Amino acid sequence: MAKFATIDDYIASLPEAQREITAKLLPIIEEVLPGAGAVWHGHPVWSLGAAPGKSPVCFLKAYPAHVTFGFWRGQRIGDPSGRLEPAAREMAAVKLRTLSDVDTGLFTAWLRQARDLEEPAGD
Repeated sequence: MAKFATIDDYIASLPEAQREITAKLLPIIEEVLPGAGAVWHGHPVWSLGAAPGKSPVCFLKAYPAHVTFGFWRGQRIGDPSGRLEPAAREMAAVKLRTLSDVDTGLFTAWLRQARDLEEPAGD
């Protein structure tokens, strides 16, 4: 597994089609979780805790045929689109194969819900 120092390093290593998908997705994530991203376990993760992986909210992970955009508590996110696929524990994710798979409004709503699930009560 390649090691990447930054999210930009990770993105730069991807094939062009996946770089285009992530280039559209990153500003959406940064709008809701500004400055919260880091490489953790070899891929980009956005967390609310003091260190990468502490109170993780979402992640990107590239595979040969798609980019996965996932959430640690994704099964608790309201998803009227039905696009989020359940995964292990409470996780859920969507597979992005083309640029048109990125839905700014829908993904922003998911991110806000995911962030709110991780924020401590009273904040």
